[in-house]
Amino acid sequence: MPVADGGEGTVDALSEPLGLERIQTQATDPLGRTVEAEFGVGDGLAVVEVAAASGYSRVSDQERDAIAASSYGTGELIAAAVNAGARTIYVAAGGSATTDGGTGAVSAIESAGGLQEAKLTVLCDARITFTQAAPVFGPQKGASPAQVEHLLGRLDSQAYEYSKTYGRDPRGVPLSGAAGGLAGGLWAACNAELQAGAPFVLGELGFDTKMRAAYAVVTGEGRLDRQSLVGKAAGEVATRARQAGVPCHAVVGQNRLDAFDQRILDLQLILEAGTIEQLELAGEQLSELL
Repeated sequence: MPVADGGEGTVDALSEPLGLERIQTQATDPLGRTVEAEFGVGDGLAVVEVAAASGYSRVSDQERDAIAASSYGTGELIAAAVNAGARTIYVAAGGSATTDGGTGAVSAIESAGGLQEAKLTVLCDARITFTQAAPVFGPQKGASPAQVEHLLGRLDSQAYEYSKTYGRDPRGVPLSGAAGGLAGGLWAACNAELQAGAPFVLGELGFDTKMRAAYAVVTGEGRLDRQSLVGKAAGEVATRARQAGVPCHAVVGQNRLDAFDQRILDLQLILEAGTIEQLELAGEQLSELL
């Protein structure tokens, strides 16, 4: 069963339950280049992944620029979903390369004529507030300590501008820091609803019923760390499995949880696997265990 937390893979996870058809279109990547990106469209609804146009995968490690990276392409995809007839749009906020507070996306939406009565729901992969986006995720997006301070000040200024222009200040709003503050920007400028992404996706998949009928659960994440405890899919899956008394194992690229946090998740086994060979070995270990 594919599971996403509101970030990359959300269209894959929701394609069957929501009956999504994939649509390809041109959009702008974080550094302003034109790329091909896709979103999913169903009956009156759409799913747009922030990562599709504005994600890590669109820039190399050497190209990462936390200051310049823009979410404009995500706004273009939202506008394309509106033009495709969607009236309910789920924006999967995760895996972004940006910390622009959503100003790029808001600009693109407004340039395309607005939402035209469509409603946005942002599926957030992190339970952080608007300005926390800079210190929590800025370093992962290539920001130096000095740049984190710059981003923090910029987000604070952007929140003030949102409050002056739209009458809504995202500072302090739960979940508003997801995708470099894009969630808060859409909340302020587009009246978007903010939801935790992992519970939403798990609910659409009927996860709890399937989990209780399973012998064990295997979850995974690129990097298992403290953020996994506050909104990521792996943490949500592990928590539900623990509460239901179903053993849960994890295969991750890196394990950065300390012993205390590992006890919180109550994972039976954590296997690190960063290569195809290591993944195959992890699969063999799990098959022997299960």
